[in-house]
Amino acid sequence: MQVTKSNLRNIAIIAHVDHGKTTLVDGLLRQSGVFRENQQVLERVLDSNDLERERGITILAKNVSIHLTDPQSGEQIKVNLVDTPGHADFGGEVERVLNMVDGVLLLVDAAEGPRPQTRFVLKKALELGHKAIVVINKIDRKDADPERVLNETFDLFIELGATDEQADFPVIYTVATAQQAGLTPQVGSDMQPLFDTILTEIPAPVVDPDAYLKMLVTTLDYDNYRGQIAIGRIFAGRMHAGQPVSRLTVNGDNLPETIRYLYVWEGLERIEVEQAEAGDIVAVAGLDGISIGETLSDPENPVALPTITIEEPTVRMTFEVNTSPFTGREGQWGTSRKLRQRLFNELRNNLALSVEETDIPDRFVVSGRGELHLAILIETMRREGYEFQVSRPEVILRCGADGKIREPFEEVHIDTSQETVGAVVEMLGKRRGTTQDIRESSSGSVHMQFIVPTRGMLGFRYHLLTATRGMATMNTVFQGYDTMVGAITSRSRGSLVAWENGKATTFGLKNAEERGALFIKPGTEVYEGMVVGEHQRPGDLDVNVCKTKHLTNMRNSIRDIEIRLSPPRELSLDEAIEYLADDELLEITPQNIRIRKRILDMHLRGRQSKRAKKGAQLTLESQPCYYTQVLVS
Repeated sequence: MQVTKSNLRNIAIIAHVDHGKTTLVDGLLRQSGVFRENQQVLERVLDSNDLERERGITILAKNVSIHLTDPQSGEQIKVNLVDTPGHADFGGEVERVLNMVDGVLLLVDAAEGPRPQTRFVLKKALELGHKAIVVINKIDRKDADPERVLNETFDLFIELGATDEQADFPVIYTVATAQQAGLTPQVGSDMQPLFDTILTEIPAPVVDPDAYLKMLVTTLDYDNYRGQIAIGRIFAGRMHAGQPVSRLTVNGDNLPETIRYLYVWEGLERIEVEQAEAGDIVAVAGLDGISIGETLSDPENPVALPTITIEEPTVRMTFEVNTSPFTGREGQWGTSRKLRQRLFNELRNNLALSVEETDIPDRFVVSGRGELHLAILIETMRREGYEFQVSRPEVILRCGADGKIREPFEEVHIDTSQETVGAVVEMLGKRRGTTQDIRESSSGSVHMQFIVPTRGMLGFRYHLLTATRGMATMNTVFQGYDTMVGAITSRSRGSLVAWENGKATTFGLKNAEERGALFIKPGTEVYEGMVVGEHQRPGDLDVNVCKTKHLTNMRNSIRDIEIRLSPPRELSLDEAIEYLADDELLEITPQNIRIRKRILDMHLRGRQSKRAKKGAQLTLESQPCYYTQVLVS
């Protein structure tokens, strides 16, 4: 029998990156009484790991709960809140957690309006039939234009096929940092208007607690004492500790299991309970080997819920065992067995990722939703003590029904100053981008929209920031697959490559600095084939950065004693991945990242280069569909 759980609401907070989701959750937690008045709490409390705090983005979805009082009945209502990532590369997290909720808070910046990721997450929510509350945040910005943003948001709802009921959404205006909300841009002194709107507009779950048990696993966690933790929503029936269940895998297997430990959320804490029922979001511990998308069901009537569908990866890299002369010096885990185990373990909770083994035992192909998706995995493994090397990202191609190769395209949104518009349009034109829209924003900057092949976006962010002197902001979202557009010129400059092992000297670096920009400083240990800088011209140049100055008993002036070098350009992990050429690898260790050539020996590399120039070049259009690696001119 279907009943409405009036004392429960399940809601997700979705938005574009940096529009204030996690800050808003902070305000909801504080004003709902989760924290004591004198309790010291970090800002963005849900950004719990170091990477999220350093980058200022949410990577993993988080669950919390608050208790609100219904103003009409005085009943205590539990609200389960899910904070979701805002970056398109982590869209797999959003797609999964939206299955657990009945409504969403769509957060939109009062000045920027709906952005690419807003479109992506809203589309997923509308497809699931969720009711949305539009929250226009940062209403205190000087360039805020809430009326324009509201109109753009309504247009987006209509464009994405919202029903009449979904398009008739309530609107709340907030200043999340000050924990203020209101029904008009004149916000009040607290978040009460938002609380009231959640209770009145988000539907309570309609469930059948007496039916056979059905729970869909949407997220995984791990506890050092109680093992794997499966997180999801109970869609029907009841669940209690010690209960026997059937675990229905994605492959159709029926495995007997027992619910050992059962948890629900109270505030930020996960507390153990004896029983939960349909509508609740729960965590079940002690089920080793469980995966996302599996169903926990009643053993007498095992029925699997529809599996979670995630958009396929578009970019891939190879992860290999480190083969540089410095291998084993700085990392704790570096064997192919450890690397393989770690990558396949990642698949348990990173559903948008895929890992394939190759003919070479020490090499694995890892595919993800974008460069940032893979970069976060690399940085996480690096901090865990792993040592390995990765290749330049490349796009994943598909065969069309007409037999032609199809490649992924991105919808690219760039905001920059008026002076640099021409440079940006020219750069993306060379990368086969087509201009969709150029308009001046209320803040005086220019907003541009392009459709660009994903190939053209690999390594583009670094060049964009250089051309715009760091003033541009760029956001992308996957647009779809289309016919391949042809060759794209990537790097216009070569690398400065060390030709011997040793320590870099000031004298040797001074000679190399005249040929380009350096990545290292004096005293850095280098090896033959290691990239030490960027050449100022096309083509690589081998340099001797370990060269020392011959001593004499003559000195002409004090300038001979001191040699001044420009500060080296220290590349971050993201910049180093974008810099890579096809014949280069990035060596990853817990202490350092180093760019190196695939072939370290200078003479072998020269002979290989000559053979490559003599070989015939296939055009991209002439390649049959079984070619999956893109040739870049």
